[in-house]
Amino acid sequence: MRILKFLMLAIVVVYLLPAAASAALWYVGEHATSWRTADWSSSGMFEPAGDIPEARVYVMSARTGGLKGALSEHSWIVVKESGATSYERWDKVGWGSPVRHNGYPADGRWYSNEPRVVFAATGEAAERLIPKIRAAIETYPFAMRGGYHIFPGPNSNSFVAHVMRQVPEIDVALPPVSVGRDYPTSGRLAYLDPDRRDLHLSLFGYAGLSAGWKNGLEVNLLGLVAGIDIRRIGIKVPAFGTFALLGD
Repeated sequence: MRILKFLMLAIVVVYLLPAAASAALWYVGEHATSWRTADWSSSGMFEPAGDIPEARVYVMSARTGGLKGALSEHSWIVVKESGATSYERWDKVGWGSPVRHNGYPADGRWYSNEPRVVFAATGEAAERLIPKIRAAIETYPFAMRGGYHIFPGPNSNSFVAHVMRQVPEIDVALPPVSVGRDYPTSGRLAYLDPDRRDLHLSLFGYAGLSAGWKNGLEVNLLGLVAGIDIRRIGIKVPAFGTFALLGD
């Protein structure tokens, strides 16, 4: 009984209190009230593609809309081929049918929220990644119409996490606030990343454990992730993300 009480207290302190605090801060902030009134325009973060001769690869993320924004971000993938005059962007969204290609500006705001770069590669490194990224997108098993479930997944973050796992040269993990990234898109409840550096255990996305170089040590409970960032010497706080001593 004492162990059960301690476990319940730990869940409240580690998961529920941060989630409630984030929700309260989100509630008092200013946010788009609906999809129609939100700003989806370019943030101006990227240079015009025609001005950049070399290849580029980005994994992007931004807070999502509605109350979901208090707890989660939306992520997407951007590439630019060497010599190309435009970027390409891929998202998996709830109101789209398959994976959406170029549905929004590459550096567009998401529900009026400014995007940020999770991963970037340029030049020859990006050129090597692009074919692998295209192949990984083609293998996503939930790309079809109806292949989206807001929670526990597969959702937008499940899609991007799938691509990143299939391309281990993308040497980062999605932020811990990317709810749905831990959904087991392979169908396996226990699996190693292809580079064999991170182990994942998942209870169909509702709960799970990740351990390794990219993820550090994480415990996922109903999409909320708490843990330790080994690489950057930091902690992962549910709904808020990572607070680290070292930069990316």
